[in-house]
Amino acid sequence: MEKLQWNKKILGSELVISRGNEPIGSIRWHHLLSNKAQALFNGKQFYLSKDQFSSRIEILDGKDQAPLGRINVNPFNPMTDIVINGKRFELEMKNFWQSKWTWKFNGAEIVTFTSYEFITRDKGEIELFSTCNEEVEILILLGLSLRNQFTLLILLITLLAILLIL
Repeated sequence: MEKLQWNKKILGSELVISRGNEPIGSIRWHHLLSNKAQALFNGKQFYLSKDQFSSRIEILDGKDQAPLGRINVNPFNPMTDIVINGKRFELEMKNFWQSKWTWKFNGAEIVTFTSYEFITRDKGEIELFSTCNEEVEILILLGLSLRNQFTLLILLITLLAILLIL
C-alpha cells in the first residue's frame, strides 16, 4: 500500500499532491470558483472541466484533449460510477461530510481518500491499494476534484447562513 498526501488552501486555487515531501502532482483551477482546471500527475498533463449547473466532471488528456472519463455525482446518493478503458469503477462517499471516500473496482477498494482538516486548508491522505497506473491517476484527480466541489458548496452554504443570520 502506498500513501500520498494532498493539500489546498481553503480559498486557494491550487491543490498539491505529494509523496512524502516530494510534490508529484497538482490541480490548478483558473480561479477559486472556476469550472476548469489543469492537472499534472506523474509528469502527465490532464484537463478537468465541470458543468456550470450540474455535478458532472469530465477529465481530458492534456496532449490531445481526448476524453478519458466523465462522472455525474448526486449529492444525495453516496455512490456513482465511471468507465475508464472499458473498466467500471465505483465511487462511494463514506459519510455525509465527505471526509472519507473511496474508489472501488470489482467491489475492492483501490483508492481511499481521507480528509483531515477543513478550517484553513483542505488536506488529507490518499491510500493506494493498487499500482498507480493511468486509470488510478484519473481516479485520484477526479476524486480530489469532487472534494474541491464539495468544499466550495459547504463554503457557499456557510456564507449564506451567515448572511441570513445577520
